[in-house]
Amino acid sequence: MRDEYEFSKGKRAKDVPHLAKLQEESKGKTRITIMLDDAVLNNFRSKAIQEGLAYQTLINQVLKSYTESALLDEALLRRVIREELKNEKR
Repeated sequence: MRDEYEFSKGKRAKDVPHLAKLQEESKGKTRITIMLDDAVLNNFRSKAIQEGLAYQTLINQVLKSYTESALLDEALLRRVIREELKNEKR
């Protein structure tokens, strides 16, 4: 291996036809690098084995579920405020 590499003439994958095709075939997923706590990763690996899934698939499912759920929507917020206001008047 060299100590340094020259990348000034490098191209992004989307600009190389066969790599762009591979990206399109990846079904809407992107490869990333992420740092997770060892305990979190071990937990996902254990649960994935129990469910018969790959741990990355399980992590993706949990993240997708979290992003698709409305933690606090307008109707819930209004209901909580009304209840609190009623309690203050008593």
